[in-house]
Amino acid sequence: MAYDADFGEWVREHFAGLGRLEIKRMFGGAGVYASGVMFALLDDGVVWLKGDEALGEAFVAAGCRQFTYPTKDGRTMSMGYWTLPETALDDPEEAVAWARRSLEVAVRKASGKKPKKAI
Repeated sequence: MAYDADFGEWVREHFAGLGRLEIKRMFGGAGVYASGVMFALLDDGVVWLKGDEALGEAFVAAGCRQFTYPTKDGRTMSMGYWTLPETALDDPEEAVAWARRSLEVAVRKASGKKPKKAI
């Protein structure tokens, strides 16, 4: 993972509609926090938003990729983070809408609540 401070500033501006964001370096990348809850990762110029099963399906439908990494034994592991949809890269309002959904997932997971079932 790699973090670029200039990219972090772009993220702060692009997601300004969420309010104050905190970006903390971790493992060479960075975590993005709102209200003390991490909802995104920054790595090599990519925003990875946290998701659960339902939001993950929405990310896939929007053409997003899931965060994966290789293990020492040659397997590929995945994490519950997806790329920001391409259309949201040039549209801060759309980016904030996705980020709000991601933040809801992060808050719910942090509080230990189960997600609401889709009807």
